Amino acid sequence: MVLLHVLFEHAAGYALFAVREVEEISLLLPQVEESVLTVGKFHNVVKLAAFAPFKSAQSALENINAVSEGILHEDLRLLLETSMPAKKKKALLGVADAKIGAAILEELGYQCQTGGVVAEILRGIRLHFHALVKGLTAQSASKAQLGLGHSYSRAKVKFNVNRVDNMIIQSISLLDQLDKDINTFSMRVREWYGYHFPELIKIVSENYTYCRLAKFIGNRKELSEESLEGLEEIVMDGAKAQAILEASRSSMGMDISPLDLINIESFSSRVISLSEYRKGLQEYLRSKMSQVAPSLSALIGEVVGARLISHAGSLTNLAKYPASTVQILGAEKALFRALKTRGNTPKYGLIFHSTFIGRAAAKNKGRISRYLANKCTIASRIDCFSEVPTSVFGDKLREQVEERLAFYETGEPPRKNLEVMKEAVAEASEVVAEVKRKQEKKEKKRKKREKQRLEALAAAAEEENDTEPKKKKKKKKQQQELEAASEPEENGLEEEEALPKQKRKATVEADEEEEEKKKKKKRRKEKVRDSEED
Repeated sequence: MVLLHVLFEHAAGYALFAVREVEEISLLLPQVEESVLTVGKFHNVVKLAAFAPFKSAQSALENINAVSEGILHEDLRLLLETSMPAKKKKALLGVADAKIGAAILEELGYQCQTGGVVAEILRGIRLHFHALVKGLTAQSASKAQLGLGHSYSRAKVKFNVNRVDNMIIQSISLLDQLDKDINTFSMRVREWYGYHFPELIKIVSENYTYCRLAKFIGNRKELSEESLEGLEEIVMDGAKAQAILEASRSSMGMDISPLDLINIESFSSRVISLSEYRKGLQEYLRSKMSQVAPSLSALIGEVVGARLISHAGSLTNLAKYPASTVQILGAEKALFRALKTRGNTPKYGLIFHSTFIGRAAAKNKGRISRYLANKCTIASRIDCFSEVPTSVFGDKLREQVEERLAFYETGEPPRKNLEVMKEAVAEASEVVAEVKRKQEKKEKKRKKREKQRLEALAAAAEEENDTEPKKKKKKKKQQQELEAASEPEENGLEEEEALPKQKRKATVEADEEEEEKKKKKKRRKEKVRDSEED
């Protein structure tokens, strides 16, 4: 008889339950499924065989990470080796995840089962876990789940801040939105200001320059020779500036009120500020791409590389894609339409915006797009999985694409991939060594600063400790002086200055001796007087 055991992973630890001898078919009946909801009836189905609690929160996090990745952790191995039956052929282990089941079968040799009756049993265990394990309350179980959930989520989100591709996805999306908005707003400015100065539209075609000119000129009738220098500064062309000036003198446009002109100038200012912000955002995107995906940006450009990452969802997803998927990424509609109508499938998607495909001849566009997609996949994988990302591989891959283009045009054979990659590896190792050396230097400086700061704090603490006894001594001295000042008043010497104890004692003794001498003198005088009277 095959004994079924069920493994349950909880935030508190691993639990192994032995399923009593029941028919598998009967367990799937609706009445039996309802009985899972009551603890008493469920006790007749399962029995706790072993429970291995996690030692710490860190241990729980390590185990849950291993389970999610389908890796057999040492704690789980120990539990299964000690608690499962010795005869592996007669033992069947029910698990929730097929990946961990495959890992257990490969390493320990236990047959694993997922779904069906195992899923129903696990549902019941999940519901009544705190009742099945002695010493575990529902409150402590929920606290463990909450703590582990937070730490697991934090560990998943927490990685190198400088290599976050989410910022690239948001930046490229915002850049596309800004392009649309600036284009719409510029057309509005052209239409609005065109009523007053229609000739300017033909002279200046660029939106940003047109908005700057609309703001600078204002009322065309006020334009004079003095304004020529300002016009030249905006259009960067003397002949064009002169043409604007001449057109303003013989314009067919209608007159415009000052209030309308104020509104046009205000709107032009907004469009100008948006265009300037777009330039800043593009610089930010360029710097982010050089940090996150330097090889990809060196090969295909920052904007196209960012679009590929955004469309894939992340750099990791892009690295997982095969070259055939990268080639048509962004052309999904055309692909499915072609499959539906049995027409020609698209040759390129987002990578069409690369300069390489535009430079290739019509007959070679498909070939170069396939080759470029292949190199993009290699570059994205290097960027995603290298510890210190560098643009060396990207530059070498770009050279290869250039050589392939030249081969299609002139027939000059390109270098072999092996030679190029050997060169790239040699250069990359030098660059990585240099970067690591700089990082170590930076770390040493940081440690030195930290040490100096700690020393300064320790010195300040010592100074405070030294000044405290001095203050105490000073206080004690002041107290003694006060006591000394109060004692003479008690002895009846109010007008006398406060003296030290020894001096005060000496003065008291001297006073007593003088009094004694006076008394003796008085007695002598009395004796002499008595004798004279006799």
